[in-house]
Amino acid sequence: MSKKLVAYFSATGTTANVAKNLAAAAGADLYEIKPAVPYTKEDLNWMDKQSRSSVEMRDPGSRPEIADADAKIAGYDVIFIGFPIWWYIAPTIINTFLEAYDFGGKKLVLFATSGSSGFGKAAESLQPSAPNAEIITGEILNGNPGEQKLREFAERF
Repeated sequence: MSKKLVAYFSATGTTANVAKNLAAAAGADLYEIKPAVPYTKEDLNWMDKQSRSSVEMRDPGSRPEIADADAKIAGYDVIFIGFPIWWYIAPTIINTFLEAYDFGGKKLVLFATSGSSGFGKAAESLQPSAPNAEIITGEILNGNPGEQKLREFAERF
């Protein structure tokens, strides 16, 4: 049986709720990817082209600093990585997280929350940040998916 981790970034709490429930349903450990500078409501205003999130997402090389790099990645075989969909991909802080560790030989399963879009090119945009990992597009887990759905999702990997 593989050891599993649920690592997640959540700007508003929506993805955090899903990640906590997924970790409980999967019997996995939980790790929050925290930005060094938390996002404010103004930072997340996608209609403002000068907001922090808009500026970061326009620059594919943007790597927002994370608060710590202390996830014990080496001890896990399967890592579920959760995030909100921003501009049809993962927020660039996920690239920061992936580049902070060696994910060689690990299975990374993506899950996301989204107001209206699917994964878009999330897996494709993340692969260069974890070139030796297997990145799998999982599911969009909106709302409050029940324990049974989350357990079935986790058991597929």
